[in-house]
Amino acid sequence: MTVTGYLVISVIVILALVIFIPAGFILWMYYVDSRQEEHSVLRNFPVLGKIRYIVEKIGPELRQYLYNNDNEGKPFSRNDYQHIVKAGKYNERMIGFGSMRDFEEEGYFIRNTLFPKQRKELKIDNGQKIKTKVYKIDNENLFKRKEHRIDVEVDPYYLTDDEAIIIGEQTCKYPFKLKGLVGQSAMSFGALGDRAITALSRGLGLAGGTWMNTGEGGLSKYHLKGGVDIIMQIGPGLFGVRTKDGQFSWEEFKLKSEIEQVKAFELKLAQGAKTRGGHVDGEKVTPEIAEMRNIEPWKTVDSPNRFNEFDSPETMFDFIERLRDVGGKPVGIKIVVGDIDSLENMIAIMANSGKGPDFITVDGGEGGTGATYQELADSAGLPIKSALLIVDELLRKYEIRDRVKLIASGKLVTPDRIAVALAMGADLVNVARGFMISVGCIMSLQCHTNNCPVGVATTHPKLQKALSIEEKLYRTCNYVISLRSGLFNLAAACGIDSPTKFEKKHIIYKDKKGKVYSVDDSNQLSKTVKT
Repeated sequence: MTVTGYLVISVIVILALVIFIPAGFILWMYYVDSRQEEHSVLRNFPVLGKIRYIVEKIGPELRQYLYNNDNEGKPFSRNDYQHIVKAGKYNERMIGFGSMRDFEEEGYFIRNTLFPKQRKELKIDNGQKIKTKVYKIDNENLFKRKEHRIDVEVDPYYLTDDEAIIIGEQTCKYPFKLKGLVGQSAMSFGALGDRAITALSRGLGLAGGTWMNTGEGGLSKYHLKGGVDIIMQIGPGLFGVRTKDGQFSWEEFKLKSEIEQVKAFELKLAQGAKTRGGHVDGEKVTPEIAEMRNIEPWKTVDSPNRFNEFDSPETMFDFIERLRDVGGKPVGIKIVVGDIDSLENMIAIMANSGKGPDFITVDGGEGGTGATYQELADSAGLPIKSALLIVDELLRKYEIRDRVKLIASGKLVTPDRIAVALAMGADLVNVARGFMISVGCIMSLQCHTNNCPVGVATTHPKLQKALSIEEKLYRTCNYVISLRSGLFNLAAACGIDSPTKFEKKHIIYKDKKGKVYSVDDSNQLSKTVKT
């Protein structure tokens, strides 16, 4: 064949690739869409309508990366996300030039003192250094970032022994002593994949002074891999402590309570974003998860929205008493505050009977979830700031605040938010999505689909390959240490020597008009504060 022939054939091939094939595809798309009956816009505008759906599909990504400013975006802003990533990757919280917070908006502020505590005056136990890994940036420009990971020894920022929080000190054979105020909130194996759970366990174990809540899915071998202290959650589905037909198994509970890493148990009455029974899509229920939960594999699981074992405060307290007697370890409950009258009735019964939980986890309505209905996530349950104040004040009203530890949960992902929660009455704080981000979550909002693109909220083996346990465990460790360090910074600013001493007097509320309100005045606060 001559050179001219080759040129002619090449031109024809190029025309086919550039013109005829795309044109044929567009005509085929026009033909199909103009005859379908499901979508009106495609029926009238087959090609333009398709573009509309494509743009709509990538809308969340466009908003997240292009259109939202740094303080916009839900459930977390870009600033929130970057603060978490920086803390985990670089063990760094420094910023330059000034705050991005909108100071014209209403909100809570820390009341700093004129004469803060110096570092040497703080009650910090930094005797045992932690060997971790952080990234160091070598060069960064518009098109590339060059960085490398280095080994470092960091201070753990533990509480001193006399400031440590002890759960069940007067009620249990084996009380739970905590040298840190921040732990991982409930996240089940099944909602998260085994690599994510393992990275979290190992990272938290390396950091020490913290805990890991199993979530209602039960205790897995991945939760135990890091040697971290465990709070085993028991939900209405009784996963991990049930018989095959769904009844509570005292034998299984006794076995779990004998595991040294398991330090406490938590009965989940409700969760902030999911005031209902738990849900796990069938494709997430692998044979391994099914065996752990004692359920059928590959079948969607919807657990009951309350326990069958009790239906009143009195019967619940009797159940808790037996759990404590059999297991010898603290037992708490997780609640969402909504019906304040019922809550007060429960606390009154606690005061009169001398019974009740060793700790109460208060989950705000803004809390996260792997899967729930929109109407429950958006509207059922009070936000954490309102809820926490109510529970703390009711416990004080009935003079039993010293008997119960309060754990707060609900978007408390930075030291300042945690400090506000501690000042409002929390003894400890749970974090879930902050730790998810520390192991790679990019907030793609795919938790309920098993299609998490970064391998965090999925059990899919191929997708989980994206998550490097050996890399992410150090980010988890760094993140929790950074939170503890930040709490001591704020404690010093308030003139107290430990974050365990935050009180309502250390925070203040400012409205949009610039008027401020003391959180000490609860009656005034309830009338004026919007969270």
